Amino acid sequence: MSSVDFDGVGMTSRRTRERLIQRLKDKGIDDAKVLEAMRATPRHLFLDEALAHRAYEDTALPIGFGQTISQPYVVALMTQALLSRRPLNKVLEVGTGSGYQAAVLAHIVDQVFTVERIRPLLARARERFRATGLRNIVSSHVDGTTGWPAHAPYDGIIGTAAPEGVPDELLLQLAPDGVLVLPVGPENNQELRIIVRVGDSQHYEEEVIERVRFVPLLSGVSG
Repeated sequence: MSSVDFDGVGMTSRRTRERLIQRLKDKGIDDAKVLEAMRATPRHLFLDEALAHRAYEDTALPIGFGQTISQPYVVALMTQALLSRRPLNKVLEVGTGSGYQAAVLAHIVDQVFTVERIRPLLARARERFRATGLRNIVSSHVDGTTGWPAHAPYDGIIGTAAPEGVPDELLLQLAPDGVLVLPVGPENNQELRIIVRVGDSQHYEEEVIERVRFVPLLSGVSG
């Protein structure tokens, strides 16, 4: 067996990635698909080179423009929550950022649609999707607060930035029994919520699963 992974990383980084997977298990991530997707996604490629050596720490890291790549545990938790209610074929991500969350999802679901308001971040993420051979991600430079209605409905929607309240536009883009996983609230008082559409009605069940801290979800586009 070669000592180099498909992404060009050697044995040392492979070991650090495995240690991260064990930390995720220790913190309650037990969905085999999620753990395998986290293992298969080279987080160091979704960071600037100066921070790549910290890629497999369980911490959020800056990616520029006042944004961060989420802590791996939070990515795994949100992905596991999204998968916990029903099988998913088509998912919308609000807030592409570095592209890491979309890449993890792309290992699990058939189609990932992702929107980003900051054009340079989206351009970098697209390069990373190409570099890692992910061909089931479709992206757009738009205002994420309105989702991406052209491709709705979605089996699942995941948000990587926090609105102060749940946007009606996102709820309306859920398929029957669709699942929305979203941090909600002001910066110092946010809750990670699972919101499930009840059948094809306009009724929704909601559950708070953890206190979190995300950058705010802003309207408009930049760059």
